[in-house]
Amino acid sequence: MRAPAAGCMAGQQYRTESCLINMIKIDPPVSETPPVETIVETIRTNARTHPENPAIVCGDDRLSWGEFDARINKVANLLLGMGLQKGDTIAVISPNSIPYAELFMGILRAGGCVTPLSSMASSVALHKMLTDCGARAIFVAGQYRDLVEEFLPSLPIERFAIDFTHPDFQSYEDALAGADASDPMIEIDMEDAFNLIYSSGTTGTPKGILHNHAMRAVQMDRVTPNGYDDNARTLLSTPLYSNTTIVSFLPTLFGGSTVYLMAKFDALEYLQIAEREKITHTMLVPVQYKRIMDIPDFDTFDLSSMRIKFSTSAPLRRDVKEDVLARFPGKLLEYYGLTEGGGVTVLVADENPTKLHTVGQLAPGNDIRLIDAQGREVPTGEVGEVCGRGPTMMAGYYGRDDLTAEYIWRNPEGEAYFRSGDMGSFDKDGFLTLSDRKKDMIISGGLNIYANDLELVLLSDPDVTDAAAIGVPSEQWGETPLGLVVLRAGATSTADDIRTRANNILGKSQRLSGIEIRETLPRSTIGKILKKDLRAPYWENQKETQ
Repeated sequence: MRAPAAGCMAGQQYRTESCLINMIKIDPPVSETPPVETIVETIRTNARTHPENPAIVCGDDRLSWGEFDARINKVANLLLGMGLQKGDTIAVISPNSIPYAELFMGILRAGGCVTPLSSMASSVALHKMLTDCGARAIFVAGQYRDLVEEFLPSLPIERFAIDFTHPDFQSYEDALAGADASDPMIEIDMEDAFNLIYSSGTTGTPKGILHNHAMRAVQMDRVTPNGYDDNARTLLSTPLYSNTTIVSFLPTLFGGSTVYLMAKFDALEYLQIAEREKITHTMLVPVQYKRIMDIPDFDTFDLSSMRIKFSTSAPLRRDVKEDVLARFPGKLLEYYGLTEGGGVTVLVADENPTKLHTVGQLAPGNDIRLIDAQGREVPTGEVGEVCGRGPTMMAGYYGRDDLTAEYIWRNPEGEAYFRSGDMGSFDKDGFLTLSDRKKDMIISGGLNIYANDLELVLLSDPDVTDAAAIGVPSEQWGETPLGLVVLRAGATSTADDIRTRANNILGKSQRLSGIEIRETLPRSTIGKILKKDLRAPYWENQKETQ
């Protein structure tokens, strides 16, 4: 493993070499059946075994496994021809598409680290992410060019246009046309970097969550039990920069089946694809389930081919689960876990109708401890912070051993558990119920929004002297950010003025739905804003359905 580049820990300068670090000793538990083959190797085998079968479908575009494999090779050889070294990061910002799938797997085949960037992040945040990881190249879709165009000339990075023409970008298709289609056969080790997923934000230092090949290979233990290797047809409508999508995208390809990608989610179109293509598997976030079930003629669609539906990213409300179980064919599995990894729980909803208010029981090989503010374990039935440990744990925050250390709680035996920031309790049957979040995270449409990012932007307004951001109920998004502000004496700004100025700075997914002006904000005796008190009036009417 290479040492971090100069300036790597501080993230102050553009990194010019791989910063694959795991200096904090984590030692995840060993799987009962440790993987012997990387995802890269298995996908190579799948292409040779059934080259004529469909691999990737997006809209009217389709690639067979043989065609997909050749395109993966071209991507890999293009990158290697640029001098890509093992562990180097390659960034992509694009809606779901066949080129995105090719790039994802081609980067891995070349020995690179896939860095999928959130298209909902602000331009400022994206600049910080690319500077932090020192990406060797970036592949950009036309609809997101404006997010990166202004700052890219200041970075030593190769630029490729996926679907547009511009003199400052190389054409993706032209570049591939000149690349070799033979397999470069780069040897991939389990400890090599696989992907780097950034938490999005606008102001603070981005946190890159680093996963290696071992972690992703362990996740493939769900392939056969969930039927991903039985001619599965998986429909994915969440973006490929999200771990939510990746944990279903990879098992489908590993199983040699077919991935159907939606460039943008639309509930009616989703149902049309599911019926037409006889979809067997899908991964959806809670807000998508709600929108699908609310389609007036939902019951007229033939969804009888559906075998398993997955839900993750945020808790799925009990009433929505009940509706899905009653009207949407196939099993419903809800996963609780973190992009960082650690403890995972699974709720097999159709088998546990009295536990729909929970996120299920521990997945095999996982362990979760609930701790109080002093780091002591709490008894069964009491609420504590969720700390998890399991075979699928991140290597660490990229170049930030300091943050990795803050994220870890160790049991008396010295084993590392990841702190989730979520609060929860176990019942006597071992089912986990989530309550309030320790961290002030807002989950809107399945995307994580950090309240601190919003508050810093609000406080930068010269008319604002105090601010808090909270999540409030939203029929469309599950919850949505609301800003509560105290104005300076003599300020003439209206709530709409403040919201407009803040939203002009924030990324798309972070934008405030409203602003309320308050005389004061409630604080504890040590000066902390009492977020729970602020949220309570908005959520009181939601308790019976959650």
